[in-house]
Amino acid sequence: MDSVESMAYLRKEEETVEIDYSLAKIWTGIQQVLTTLEWSTEQIDEKEHQIKAKTKAGSWSFSSILLINLMPVNENTTRVSVKSETPMTMIIGIIDFNQGKRRIAQFFEELAKQLAS
Repeated sequence: MDSVESMAYLRKEEETVEIDYSLAKIWTGIQQVLTTLEWSTEQIDEKEHQIKAKTKAGSWSFSSILLINLMPVNENTTRVSVKSETPMTMIIGIIDFNQGKRRIAQFFEELAKQLAS
C-alpha cells in the first residue's frame, strides 16, 4: 500500500485584493493577524514584503501554506496577494470543502479587523 505522502497532491487557491492602506500599515497588520490566528511564520522577507505562513491543521484537513505578497499600488493603496497550498489525499480531498479558500477568507477577515482597530 502507498504511503500518505505518495498519494497526496497540492490543492492551490489564490486571491488578490487592493486595500486602501499603506504598505507599512498592512505589513504590521499581517504580522498581528498571524499571531491572532496562531499561524506560524515559516519565512519572512522584509525587503520584498513576502511571508510564508503555515496554518493549523483541522480535524479533517491538513495545514495549509500561505504565501503572502504585498505590493504598493501608490502611497495609500497596497495590493495583497495570498496563495494557499494545501496537501490533499483522495479521502481528505472529498471532505475538504475548499479549506484553502476558507483560510484565505479568514486571513482577509482578520486583516480587516486589524486595520480597523
